[in-house]
Amino acid sequence: MITGATSSHRLADAPYAVTVVEAGTLRAAGPMVNLSEALVRVPGLVVNNRNNYAQDLQISARGFGARAGFGVRGLRLYSDGIPATMPDGQGQVAHVDLAGAQRIEVLRGPFSALYGNSSGGVIAVFSQSVTEPRFEAALDAGSDHLRQQRLAWQAPLGNGFDLAISGALFSTEGPRAHSEATRQLANVRLGWQGAADRVVWLFSNHDQQADDPLGLDRNQFNSNPGQTSPLATQYNTRKTIRQTQTGASWTHHFSGTGALKQSRLSGYAGSRGVMQVLPISPAVQANPAHSGGVVDFDRVYQGLDGRLAWRWASAELVAGLNTEQQRDARHGYENFTGSGPAQVLGVQGALRRDETNTATTREAYAQGEWQLAPAWSLTLGARQGRVHLQADDRYLANGDDSGALTYGYTTPVLGLRWRASSSLTLHASAARGFESPTLGELAYRPAGTGAGFNTALQPQTSRQAELGAKWRAGRDIALDGVLFLIDTRNEIGVQSNSGGRATFQNVGGTRRYGGEASGSWRFSPAWRAEAALGWLSARYRNDFLTCAGTPCPTPSVPVPAGRRIAGTQAFSSWTALAWRPGAADAEAALEWRTLGRTAVNDLNSDFAPGYGVLALRWLQRWQIGDAGSTAGGGRLELLARLDNLIGQRYAGSVIVNEGNGRYFEPAAGRTALVSLRYLRGF
Repeated sequence: MITGATSSHRLADAPYAVTVVEAGTLRAAGPMVNLSEALVRVPGLVVNNRNNYAQDLQISARGFGARAGFGVRGLRLYSDGIPATMPDGQGQVAHVDLAGAQRIEVLRGPFSALYGNSSGGVIAVFSQSVTEPRFEAALDAGSDHLRQQRLAWQAPLGNGFDLAISGALFSTEGPRAHSEATRQLANVRLGWQGAADRVVWLFSNHDQQADDPLGLDRNQFNSNPGQTSPLATQYNTRKTIRQTQTGASWTHHFSGTGALKQSRLSGYAGSRGVMQVLPISPAVQANPAHSGGVVDFDRVYQGLDGRLAWRWASAELVAGLNTEQQRDARHGYENFTGSGPAQVLGVQGALRRDETNTATTREAYAQGEWQLAPAWSLTLGARQGRVHLQADDRYLANGDDSGALTYGYTTPVLGLRWRASSSLTLHASAARGFESPTLGELAYRPAGTGAGFNTALQPQTSRQAELGAKWRAGRDIALDGVLFLIDTRNEIGVQSNSGGRATFQNVGGTRRYGGEASGSWRFSPAWRAEAALGWLSARYRNDFLTCAGTPCPTPSVPVPAGRRIAGTQAFSSWTALAWRPGAADAEAALEWRTLGRTAVNDLNSDFAPGYGVLALRWLQRWQIGDAGSTAGGGRLELLARLDNLIGQRYAGSVIVNEGNGRYFEPAAGRTALVSLRYLRGF
């Protein structure tokens, strides 16, 4: 079922902007470690690889999520129905198993609002179902000493049961000094199929250790973009992640003659721990209000969702209830011990923060689709909920940062689809969106107002409209296009970043508008062209005050209306030309990606230059044994890639509104990858 739908839709008939990235595309895009490998082909979505495994990818959709300096904001992330976005709106994607994915669905625009809080877009990963007994082994080797080993096994077990198990070990030295990383990922999927029921249980474990080379300031970036900040080695900046989660879903199909056709109940639970060492000097931490240079938290989270589906002759309805909760035991420590000549940096020192943060959402939702006429359909939907955010501070030497806020929201959606012909579908939709501040954004009051929860910070709301068209000419030509307009109130932005405390404010209204287009054209049996284009204007509509650097006791620098929203780009594109030589099971392709210049801060005092990079790939498959034998057939796949062919040096991403001016995160130079994958049935 396409993300955003009440029931299964052909992609060409979906009345909203959605892109599906299939398993074959994922495998040809790289080592299947980062979403940035394959999602560059999604129009309107920017997924920048920071080339720094101590930080998550930088992801934005139509400008939503662009303000995130770390993690993912403003977007909803899912892996097999389990949210990777927490109830407060912050998400992570490092634990997602791309090698086991069957497809990724990316939803943009008004229909994203059906997912509730912080849903400026939706990225949903779906794992492969078990259809046959199969064993898989894979080896990846690439530049910067990239190495990865993967093993996977799946089989039907009889009596309706099936099982899939996979594991991966990944390591890299990174493109810069002090950017080494290792990752271990394990996944289990157990399913049972009955006459009217389907039960799936999922388990995953993720461990990752990564050094942090930090961003560069303008002078460092200009002189040598391949260097590492001296602070990185001075403080041994690094991050450790450990995450375990499990989930289960039960789907029941009703066989009676009534309208009720299906029920689904799903639940999940998990834990996530993070330890991160930051490059904050002991002198700065001498401030009594400082929370230290080591972040350490342990999170437990869980959720439950139940829904019912009805179907009539010309209408369908899905309605459900959902609840999610996270609880963070958060500590901060000094990143040094001792003083004077005996001082040691980059270690865990004295306690400076001790609090428990919780976020809880409770929601009800419904979505219905009516066939008004053979060529016309109407979709209505809404999600109503409340999010409660709370901090209980037990370290009071720097003031009491306890507090609580509750926000209520209703996000309605209206969509209309017209099948103008057998090859052309037009759609229009509108919605109201909602995004609450995260717990991190509420942690501190604005500079100069003392300790405490930032109760003045309000959620941002948006009104979105979209017009789109989808045209299909047989199997050879597919074109999608969309125009959109988004007005946002109470946009959340950075106010100050000094003394170890980042504070946030509502900066008034913003306007985003633009267009997206994507298409593919097989103009001969051997040749295929693909393209994805995005254009975005994202600007502030009000004047406000911000900080231009650190320290900054009081924001005093005016940001005039009309400035570009930090972290956004006016233009992005991806194109590819692929060639299949004769009857061989192989494909060569040339890829070209461009991204416009990026505003590094709200003041627009500097920009990361735009860029264009080339990539070349070759994918070859060989059949081993009897191709018609399920039990004895095997297949060997070879993927070879050269990325950034001309070795261009550029900023692959930016740390928006970084208080010390270390905005620029250099991209890797020319890189090579060779991947071998062996599959065998038994």
